[in-house]
Amino acid sequence: MTSVAPEPHTVFLNPGEFYFGSGMTRISTLLGSCVSITLWHPRRKIGGMCHYMLTERNRPAGAPLDGRFGSEAFEMFLQQVEAAGTHPGEYQAKLFGGANMLSGPGGEKMDIGPRNIELGRKMLAARHIALMAEHVGGSGRRKLHFDIWSGDVWLAFPQGSDASIRSSNG
Repeated sequence: MTSVAPEPHTVFLNPGEFYFGSGMTRISTLLGSCVSITLWHPRRKIGGMCHYMLTERNRPAGAPLDGRFGSEAFEMFLQQVEAAGTHPGEYQAKLFGGANMLSGPGGEKMDIGPRNIELGRKMLAARHIALMAEHVGGSGRRKLHFDIWSGDVWLAFPQGSDASIRSSNG
């Protein structure tokens, strides 16, 4: 009798959404100037992804966290990390997106993508989370797929991309 591997459960994130889980789960999203951070715990095989649009807002007192803002999406990660009985420094991160796709009224490029990238790097560094790889900047769109069971991330470029890739693994 032949054993067939189970199909992964796919979760698609729209802008502002967040997911954290385990098992045979694949998280997917489509990025432009937005940024996604993946966090993965290599020993426990748990992790998640956020998809934020802007860096931050003046959050009203008592307002729930809003994943559209990077600072709040990262706080959602920290809540899940704590709930899992783990520590931020035990995770590996990957950072994606931040394309320079939006133009202002005079046709000049807006810096939303670069600001989103910088915030992601700063938040990870502040919590001593290893940034294992990033694929950021440029002007193209990215399809992103993150397999929680393995920590692997897959990229596709529906309209091409001139973004650069950097990995700390060589």
